[in-house]
Order: sequence, then structure tokens, then C-alpha cells
Amino acid sequence: MGTRGREIIGMDVEQLITLLNQAYASEWLAYYQYWLGAKLIKGPMKDAVAAELNLHATEELNHAVLVANRIIQLGGTPVLTPEGWGAVSPCAYDAPADPYVAVLLDQNIAGEQCAITTYKGLMDATKDKDMVTYNMALTILEQEVEHEEDLQSLQEDLELMAQRVQ
Repeated sequence: MGTRGREIIGMDVEQLITLLNQAYASEWLAYYQYWLGAKLIKGPMKDAVAAELNLHATEELNHAVLVANRIIQLGGTPVLTPEGWGAVSPCAYDAPADPYVAVLLDQNIAGEQCAITTYKGLMDATKDKDMVTYNMALTILEQEVEHEEDLQSLQEDLELMAQRVQ
């Protein structure tokens, strides 16, 4: 990283890299959870939900790229292995062992809620200390909030459909 770019950060850079690696690891786990869930999904509305899961997978991968780039700018190294992602991430990886659409929606909503908490924490830690990371976290947070809303809307539609069938 450039000397001045590191100097303007008003917090411990190693602590910041740790927080960023937690977010980075979470993004990779979210990507894989979405991607695999979209392939295995079964049940009503599966095509609509799979399309949303695929879109979210792509966006999570883009988040991982943004976070990795910031880690490298700060002179750090992104978590190097999938095993490391699981060890570092504050968010759980929920394997789509039960590929029923409602189960996958529940799992992915929980993942988005964890991501929202993670990026809110990153913003709190960097506010008035590292505006570059703060702005990146805000951009990602906006998408994570949108993901939660998208998934909850699909969940509501599924529940309404199930009520009408009964």
C-alpha cells in the first residue's frame, strides 16, 4: 500500500485487516451457499428462487473481490483457503443438505442478516477513521439489505401460496 494511504487510516491497520478478512471469508461462504443452493433447490417456486440465488451468488463474489482488493491495498493477505474461510467468518455456512425451497430461503436470510451485522460493525469501526473502507462497507451493506428484502419477499410469496393451497 502507498505510504500516505496507510498513514491516513486512524486505527490499527492489522485490526482493520482482521475485520476485512472476516467479511472476505463470509462472502466466499455466502457465494458458495447461494451457488450450490441454486443448483440443488426443489419445491414450489424453485425457478424464481434459483434465479435470485444465482444473482445473489454473483453479487457476493463481487463483494469478495472488493474486500480482497482493500485487504491487499492495506498490505494484508486475504484468507488463503476455504478451511480458513470457515475458521475466520463470523457467519455460519449452512450447507443445503435439505434443498427444499423454504429451508434454503431461511438459511440464506440468516446469512444476509449476519452479513448486515458484519458490515454495520465494519462501518462502525471505520467511521471517521478510514473513509475508503467505510464507503466500501456502505456500498456492500446496501446490497446485503436488498438481498435480505428480496429473499423475505420470496418467502412471503411462498407462504401465501401454501395458505391458498390449504
